[in-house]
Amino acid sequence: MCEPNKFSLKYLLITVFTVSLIFAQSWKTNANTNLRFSVTRDLTFYSDTIPTSTKDSLLKKNKKTAVDTTTLVPFEKLNNFQSLRDTIKNVPKMDSFSFRISKDSLSAPVYYEAADSAVVFVKDNKVVLFGNTKTKYNDVDLSAPEMSLDQKSQILTAVNRKDSNDVILERVHFRQGEDAFQTDTIWYNFKTQKGVTKNTFTAQNELFIQAEQFKKVNNEITFASNGVLTTCNLDEPHFGFRYQKIKVVNNKVAVTGPIHPEFEKVPIPIYLPFGFFPMKKGRHSGVLSPQFTANDEMGLGLEGLGYYKVLSDNFDITLRSNIYSYGGWSANITPSYRKRYRYSGQMNLSIQNTKYNFKGDPDYVKNLGYMLTWSHSVDSRARPGTNFSATVNAGSTLYNSYVPNNPNRNFQNKMGSSITYSKAWAGKPFNLTVSANHNQDNALHLVTLNLPDVGFTVSTQYPFQRKELAGTPKWYEKLGVAYNGTIRSQVAFYDTAFRLKQLMDTLQWGGQHNFPITLSLPPIFGGRLILSPGISYEQKLIAQKVRRSWNSTKQKLDTITSKGLFVDQKISTSFGISTALFGTFQFKDSRVTALRHVMRPSLSMSYSPSFSKKHFYKTQVDTSGRILPFSEFETSMYGYYGEQDFGGMGFTFDNNLEMKVRSKKDTGENAIKKVRLLDGFGFNTGYNFLNKTRKLSPFNFYLFTTLFEKININASTVLDPYQVDSKGFSIDKYAWEGGKFKMGRFSNGSISMSTDFKSKPKDEKKDQEKKQQEKNFLNDPILGSEVQSQLDYMRRNPSEFVDFNIPWSVSLQFSVVFNERMKPDYSGFIKDFSSNMNFNGSFSLTPKWNFSMNGYYDFNLKAIQTFQMSISREMHCWQMSINVTPIGPYRYFNISINPKSGLLQDLKINRTRFFSN
Repeated sequence: MCEPNKFSLKYLLITVFTVSLIFAQSWKTNANTNLRFSVTRDLTFYSDTIPTSTKDSLLKKNKKTAVDTTTLVPFEKLNNFQSLRDTIKNVPKMDSFSFRISKDSLSAPVYYEAADSAVVFVKDNKVVLFGNTKTKYNDVDLSAPEMSLDQKSQILTAVNRKDSNDVILERVHFRQGEDAFQTDTIWYNFKTQKGVTKNTFTAQNELFIQAEQFKKVNNEITFASNGVLTTCNLDEPHFGFRYQKIKVVNNKVAVTGPIHPEFEKVPIPIYLPFGFFPMKKGRHSGVLSPQFTANDEMGLGLEGLGYYKVLSDNFDITLRSNIYSYGGWSANITPSYRKRYRYSGQMNLSIQNTKYNFKGDPDYVKNLGYMLTWSHSVDSRARPGTNFSATVNAGSTLYNSYVPNNPNRNFQNKMGSSITYSKAWAGKPFNLTVSANHNQDNALHLVTLNLPDVGFTVSTQYPFQRKELAGTPKWYEKLGVAYNGTIRSQVAFYDTAFRLKQLMDTLQWGGQHNFPITLSLPPIFGGRLILSPGISYEQKLIAQKVRRSWNSTKQKLDTITSKGLFVDQKISTSFGISTALFGTFQFKDSRVTALRHVMRPSLSMSYSPSFSKKHFYKTQVDTSGRILPFSEFETSMYGYYGEQDFGGMGFTFDNNLEMKVRSKKDTGENAIKKVRLLDGFGFNTGYNFLNKTRKLSPFNFYLFTTLFEKININASTVLDPYQVDSKGFSIDKYAWEGGKFKMGRFSNGSISMSTDFKSKPKDEKKDQEKKQQEKNFLNDPILGSEVQSQLDYMRRNPSEFVDFNIPWSVSLQFSVVFNERMKPDYSGFIKDFSSNMNFNGSFSLTPKWNFSMNGYYDFNLKAIQTFQMSISREMHCWQMSINVTPIGPYRYFNISINPKSGLLQDLKINRTRFFSN
């Protein structure tokens, strides 16, 4: 049994010597190339950096020892030696079970790479690599200037590189799975996967840990001593928490012994017995720390104190409270829920107990208010054809007035809610919508509820159309019939005088049906004219009628309301003609090459007899004896039809204007650029041939455009072509009659302009990444219910979300509105004007300082109604913001300094003061 083993060993040693000489010659000719090695388990090769005499001595010594089972092979040489393969094939094969695997063998290959050189000491079972070395073993990746591996102890040692002044030029980088760090020196045992490092820097989510010594005991737990915890990513952090001992559980928690903060390496005399830093990804329960505030009316206070509880993967709840020294308080409970690809939502119930000043003070105010908000959305993929959504915003009418530090909300007088369920039957023309709606006017204290509001529609059906379409369809096959029906109930009340019995007295309900019949005719004259005949039947269901009469004794109008079921109906026929006309004017020797005008006139003829004449009456309205017509159905929820028959025409004239401009820089197809001058402008009116008086309808003018892709303009107005009497009532006489020409009078109108200018971002790539993050945040179905609350916080604290990548930005919104309304005593009309401007902007005073402001100016009052300004300071890992509201009924200032990291978001220095008049 000994002879075969000696024979095999002899051939094996001859093969080792032959291959070593081949590789030595190959490496001499490639001395300047990087050497990459792989550890296998068959043969041992030596780097050419070992002197020949040493090689020979090592070979001679090795003849008397067992063959080393570790092989060092260059990657690029493995496939180039066919002769080597042939030689190895000729070596007598042995049964693999006759070899014993060494106890110090590793469980997987170790791969090496070195830019300079490699030395293998076979006798000592040691490998030394020099110059940009890289090592890989299972999930362990290590790169270092210099590295050595002792196979006996299975310990890898790596060190950094320094210059002559002892300055570190290159450090050791280690990664195992998600665990990664940089260090000066590392000792790592491949077998036990334990290690020790010196002067180490590592990151765990948002937390950066520096320590003089690290000890890794397994894949999850690491101990360290004498270091700093921080969220600053610099080698010399601006701030941190100094500790002596720490235990880190990867991506879960870091627990320290005694700890104290330091800024710019200056210790702060605030010592804590221990530190607890959660690092777990995702949501987890915990206490929400408050912030200190001071308010002239409410006293000293703590705001935001609460608790966040994760109940399950799909449900969590947030509790927050505000407490003030004068006895006021508020509490908020916010549950949120989500199920991916199904639904998501959030609800918030807030109770506000406001107390201004002490009891007995002349300015003492006490108010108990509440606010309920709820948002719910369903993923369209959950149940195709069915949808349920909710947007609820309801509360006491004085709630917004007493919300501190939120001027925008203090002036918010309109609130509304909608809860909607809709269903569309697949393959069928039916569609059902059921909703409950709420509208609230806080200035008037008026609350209106519409529930339920049911709508049912049948899309257009073509009863004469053939089941199998073949050839040109007949004209009657285009005859379509549809149905639209709605029914609604409504109650209204003043929250200052709410009584259940009175609430039922305000109950109204109504319905409406519409059966449109249309005929789609093919265009004529080469497609230039489009004909659209139609007929429609409408019906309104009304729950009450109102009759007014003049009370000569009290000199006022009396109103009598009768409840019941009343019907108002209408039949109309119509025939429409529409076309489009194009006009182009060419320019020569000009950058403006062409001007194009598109006109879309449409004319409609219609006839509609009135079935509502019996529901109209006339009565005296003032002491002068003026008589005005009224309808019994003036309080109908869906309006009412006119008293006069209509047989006339309607006319609409729509336009748009654009031009083509030649670019100064581009050539070819890109040289001509289309510019829209006016996106749309025109008017519409009508003429009733059957009307006895005022046959011409008012003219409705409109215009909208975007100039230079920056300035948005919208304008509309109504021109009444008739003259008026001394009290403003129209008379049957055109405005241009009676000598002096006049077009008429504008009864109402509005114009609004808005623009937004900003500089180019300093870093285009960073700007695109920010926009993508915002887009992902707004569209994330899991965060959908939390988006609104986050946006509201951003509006209230703009200085915390300053984009220093944009040097400056300005936006303006201007609007003017006027309208005519009848006086309450019907004695004439009042024309109301209102104009205002909203402005906001920001600019960077320096790369680190930013100033921003926003406000609202009322031209009627000639005063700024609200104004907010803020100053922000970029401090790398910290940020400072100063917010001031010097104008308005609710004034305040706030200064806040806090870390940017979400992990330390509650570690802030905050000072807030409120004032009111």
